[in-house]
Amino acid sequence: MLNPIDTAAVIRDGGAVGDYPDRIHEGVGWWLGACLVVTAKTSCLAVAHDEHPVSAAFASRLCQGAINAQHYACTVRFLGRHSEKELLAAASSFGAPAAWVSTTAADGADTVRIRLYTQHGVLLDEDSGLAAIRDLIDHDRVPIPVNDGAKGTVVPYPSETTQGAHP
Repeated sequence: MLNPIDTAAVIRDGGAVGDYPDRIHEGVGWWLGACLVVTAKTSCLAVAHDEHPVSAAFASRLCQGAINAQHYACTVRFLGRHSEKELLAAASSFGAPAAWVSTTAADGADTVRIRLYTQHGVLLDEDSGLAAIRDLIDHDRVPIPVNDGAKGTVVPYPSETTQGAHP
């Protein structure tokens, strides 16, 4: 692992949380995206953020990790700047897991929080995938694509091709 993190301190509370750039870095977004797709065994994921520039960077990396997760050819429905509630409503409409990225600034530091949800809109916990994700990252086993044909895509949501259509 090129840029390790303290997974016990960062991968917790339904996803990942840490001060940027000291405890968490953009690569964590990639790792979480890839690991969520594989542990949830999903070919669709919804992603949104709170518009903070740091959140946008982490969300972008999360999307890239998700579309590069083994053989899943995941389609990421990228909502961009939306509330967590709006993200969960969209994810529910097509039965997909979700990831929401937010950043808060306090005392001159940015704290990034990535919240991961099951396809039922429930925040991940140890039993529903968080422990498995932490284990994959701990053991440097973040999923990678098996071939170019297995790479997924990022689709803006809603888009002309998704409006009125079911996944």
